[in-house]
Amino acid sequence: MSSTAHHDERIAKMTFASVYPHYITKVEKKGRTKDELHQVIEWLTGYDEAKLNALIEEKVTFETFFQTATLNPNAHLIKGVICGYRVEEIENTLTQQVRYLDKLVDELAKGKKMEKILRAS
Repeated sequence: MSSTAHHDERIAKMTFASVYPHYITKVEKKGRTKDELHQVIEWLTGYDEAKLNALIEEKVTFETFFQTATLNPNAHLIKGVICGYRVEEIENTLTQQVRYLDKLVDELAKGKKMEKILRAS
């Protein structure tokens, strides 16, 4: 499923800081922790807690957030549907990366084991 240019642009300009509290709420409501959320984000992006906090403080856009990230080489193993889109079929790279993160947060909230979420063999 392809997304529209408007949709991709909206995602690119959205700040990570505006979405981050929703990620925390989502996982904590389901009994997971902020530390587990950070572990998932670090696995995908390479950002440790200090760098993550700095990016939140700077109110960087998702575009900047993923431009400076070192995406995990196993990120392509993230598959499935999130927000009505099959992540492996999203054509816009940035939108796909944001949906990777959404999918990982969703899996964490659904109680999946960390080894499965982090695509460990």
